Amino acid sequence: MPKRQLILEDGTVFSGEGFGSERNTVGEVVFNTGMTGYQEVISDPSYCGQIVMMTYPLVGNYGINRDDFETVTPFIHGFIAKEVADAPSNFRSVETLDQFLKAHDIPGIRGIDTRKLTKRIRKRGTMKAIITSVEQSADEVVKELRATALPTDQVKQTSTSKPYVVPGRGHHIVMVDFGVKHGILRELTRRDCHVTVVPYHYSAEQILRLKPDGIMLTNGPGNPKDVPEAIEMIQQVIGKTPIFGICLGHQLLALACGADTEKLTFGHRGANHPVKDLQTGKTYLTSQNHSYAVNKASLEHTRLQLTQIALNDKTVEGVSHEEHPAFSVQYHPESSPGPEDTNFLFDAFLQMVKDNKEKEVVAYA
Repeated sequence: MPKRQLILEDGTVFSGEGFGSERNTVGEVVFNTGMTGYQEVISDPSYCGQIVMMTYPLVGNYGINRDDFETVTPFIHGFIAKEVADAPSNFRSVETLDQFLKAHDIPGIRGIDTRKLTKRIRKRGTMKAIITSVEQSADEVVKELRATALPTDQVKQTSTSKPYVVPGRGHHIVMVDFGVKHGILRELTRRDCHVTVVPYHYSAEQILRLKPDGIMLTNGPGNPKDVPEAIEMIQQVIGKTPIFGICLGHQLLALACGADTEKLTFGHRGANHPVKDLQTGKTYLTSQNHSYAVNKASLEHTRLQLTQIALNDKTVEGVSHEEHPAFSVQYHPESSPGPEDTNFLFDAFLQMVKDNKEKEVVAYA
């Protein structure tokens, strides 16, 4: 394996072995604490533009299979691991992690001190980084990194360019795709929903012409304030049909209702984040992947009610609208990977859709 180095914009250098693609890559370096699920992590569109490190020391031991992808084309810029298995053992495995990354031209680096890197990110926050050859001068690279602006069009990169339909016989759900994971689609089709997936920039008029029974605002990458057209759309559709927001969709719903968002120091990425429901007192383990969160204090002057909080840092994990049928959560109830504690939220959304349709029938009668 060729020698490679990971250089952070603060000047920190990690030396290791390259795997996957041999090209140089720049991105925001982040870490995920999941013990399993590296395939879902790599293929999650919410990681668009980022170099992802797994804190669990052994990665790739069960290979890559055909079933666990969250998108067809991964959008990560790089991958970091302490140790990568070259000979995976699993009956579903069809190729190694190295082969998969090579096929998608994604650079990786292994053999570095991932514990040290994690502690660095926790202390300094997420930062720009590059995976490059050992011949590169660290001082020159750091100067280039600091002068490099990270992209702000990640949602445009990951969203579908044209609408498409996933047929079903049940409720008609319009899914606004900001970088949707297949897991969300799977949960709706499992419940026999007729899903129309539309691009992130679809207007309120275009969406309402589809006569949806409900609207799903999906996960996606980046800063929610970089998608102003979606905020405007939500402001125009709220109250006209039930809404369920997940992750970025949660942040966009909050912004549309007058709340604010902020960037976390190192974000939440993993499969065991505890979340407390303030209405029931129950605590759930959740799968999370986000850099931004809704500012708790900003909810005070809105019609949004705080419903759930993160037990680790008390950040906002769920809100619901006091007047209209709309709610959202910061985490991923579809998991993929992670616990399925909150899978019932899809049923709660569809019950909201059903109740709203019944009210419309009564009002019409």
